[in-house]
Amino acid sequence: MDWPTGLLGFAAGLLISVATAPVGVSGAVFLLPVQVSVLGVPSPAVTPTNLLYNVVAGPGALLRHHRAGTLRGPLTRLLVLGTVPGVVVGAVIRVFAVPGPSVFRLLIVVLLLPLGGWLCLRTLRRASSPAPAREPSSRAVTRLAMAVGVAGGIYGIGGGSLLGPILVGRGMPVAKVAPAALAATFVTSVVGAGTYALLSLTTTGDIAPYWSLGLACGLGGLCGGYLGARLQPRLPETALRLLLGVLALGVGGLYAVQLLR
Repeated sequence: MDWPTGLLGFAAGLLISVATAPVGVSGAVFLLPVQVSVLGVPSPAVTPTNLLYNVVAGPGALLRHHRAGTLRGPLTRLLVLGTVPGVVVGAVIRVFAVPGPSVFRLLIVVLLLPLGGWLCLRTLRRASSPAPAREPSSRAVTRLAMAVGVAGGIYGIGGGSLLGPILVGRGMPVAKVAPAALAATFVTSVVGAGTYALLSLTTTGDIAPYWSLGLACGLGGLCGGYLGARLQPRLPETALRLLLGVLALGVGGLYAVQLLR
């Protein structure tokens, strides 16, 4: 990795995490297309590289939430218990069943387009009708976390990056979801990166993470995540939800166009 690529990765991790950390998203879901299309990380190595980003970037926002006393609570335990086994299954599926770049781009489209559209519509409906939505049960949260963990293991986003927008859209307050989702992202990313490292010992191909680039992006995310978590109480919730939805739609639409070419 040369210096321009490293600086670009650092800047991308910093800017993305500042925008996404306030709502409990590490930013890996939006960093992945940058790694594929701009930084040239091949498939499937982009997935463990993205998980490495989460491992390095996660402590920034978590440190801020720990100092604020918002990491405690049952939601964090529920998300971790669901996403950890899911991310291991997702990693195995990613290596042995979904190795091709075309199929991987299709997965990006299938994940991001519905998530972005649903989040935007949910946010607009909430703004016009401020009645609080009914929060999901503990059992539903755990099942959802496991399903998202599988998707996160395939996609390289740790799981919590999808859970944050989903739970916020279901009516949970951002202040409750954000630290729990970020904690789940960090733990599952550690497990997922370790799983890919073990699989790389028994499988040929680009499976191991691009360590230098993952660390550069992660250092940017480390700084940006701390700043984003610090900004959370000062930023309007509706604007942040819409921003996440629009970004997801934009990235999903970009890959949809590439698939149609």
